[in-house]
Amino acid sequence: MSKQKTLKEAFSITGKGLHSGLNINITFNPAPVNHGIKFQRIDMEGQPTINALADNVVETSRGTVIEENGAKVSTIEHVMSALYAMEIDNCLVQVDQPEVPILDGSAIAYVNEIERVGSEVQNADREYYVVKKKLEFTSKDGGSKIQILPCDNFEASVLVSYPSPILSNQYAQLSSLADYKQEIASCRTFVFVREIEVLLKNNLIKGGDLDNAIVIYDQQMEQSQINNLTDLLGMPQIEVSDLGYIQKRALSFDNEPARHKLLDLIGDLALIGKPIKGHVIATCPGHTANTEFAKTIFKKLKKQEILFPVYDPDKEPLMDINKIRQLLPHRWPMLMIDKIIELKDRGVVGVKSVSGNEDFFCGHFPQEPVMPGVLLVEAMAQTGGILVLNGVDEPEKYSTYFLKIDNVKFRHKVVPGDTVIFKLDLMTDIRRGCAYMKGYAIVGDKICAEAEFLAQIAKNK
Repeated sequence: MSKQKTLKEAFSITGKGLHSGLNINITFNPAPVNHGIKFQRIDMEGQPTINALADNVVETSRGTVIEENGAKVSTIEHVMSALYAMEIDNCLVQVDQPEVPILDGSAIAYVNEIERVGSEVQNADREYYVVKKKLEFTSKDGGSKIQILPCDNFEASVLVSYPSPILSNQYAQLSSLADYKQEIASCRTFVFVREIEVLLKNNLIKGGDLDNAIVIYDQQMEQSQINNLTDLLGMPQIEVSDLGYIQKRALSFDNEPARHKLLDLIGDLALIGKPIKGHVIATCPGHTANTEFAKTIFKKLKKQEILFPVYDPDKEPLMDINKIRQLLPHRWPMLMIDKIIELKDRGVVGVKSVSGNEDFFCGHFPQEPVMPGVLLVEAMAQTGGILVLNGVDEPEKYSTYFLKIDNVKFRHKVVPGDTVIFKLDLMTDIRRGCAYMKGYAIVGDKICAEAEFLAQIAKNK
């Protein structure tokens, strides 16, 4: 199995932001194993970090924007594309403004710098998203479609189509990440002349010019209107009849716009947090469709990680209710788990079969019985108590007391007839009698509740 990689050393690049026009410094730093890609706003108090993950995407109108811990960074797609293609798994990206520099509108500068400093193999395996069956996504308006098919490596194909005589249908393909630098990295972003006025009025391209974008003039406009736009962008004057590409340097490829869409697609899909073994086929992709598809995959991966193992009611449990009573002090009506089906050094899985005769249904709610969320948390805590006491000699002489419960989320109802699986795992080693755990309450393929627990082991008096 291949190993994770980080940078051999840090490097910095300076450039202006496409939307803000601000001068931006961006620094790429080596990071430890399992760190992933994180952005850090060093200009903000506390220098908060943002995980580059699909769940943190908050905006996609003219680029991909992520937000976490009260901090936001926009236009990250070119950076993410370069890191993904160069197989950098762990990196801390520091910026001193709320966006990433646009540079020349491509990813080539980032690729060149990553190549210059080199990568370092780390002592941890890469975890892949291996596509085992076709997964499809269609945008709400039906304009974009993305599918991913099983493949031994990462491949991507993009078809773009615009109602334009200059840019109608274009196709681009990447068969291997080894070809990314030569085939994709230098391909620039593009914009239609007819879009520029709206973007300018909304202050979305304060840093936009012919140094960082291809401008497509495909519909004739009034000469005065053209002159105004070219003056605003610092472009040379063009005649109203001169349809075509407006640029300072020639196209890198005849299908450079389609190749840039492929570049963006890779950057957005990198937000699943794992390298992909699969063939991505995208028709008319955009940041909104790309990131929504990434969120679909991200949720799928999260479920796969959490929903293990599968409960087999025919298999004899490791601990039945009588053995549980020997460890936990809880009794009816507060004993919330029936079985322990898995117990390891760092994880435990418990089960509760929810009956319609549960005492708490008398008041919650008589007409629509729902298991109280606080009792789901209590059941997770009890399951975690089994995990903690399992590592103690003479566990019957000890109890666990919970000091803190954080990040509690309730996602789905638990009702009579449900079989709830409680999965608790240690987040850190047990130190000084304290255990930090992550817990889930699961019914079928749904996460009903989750929380983080800090518990203390205390000897019984």
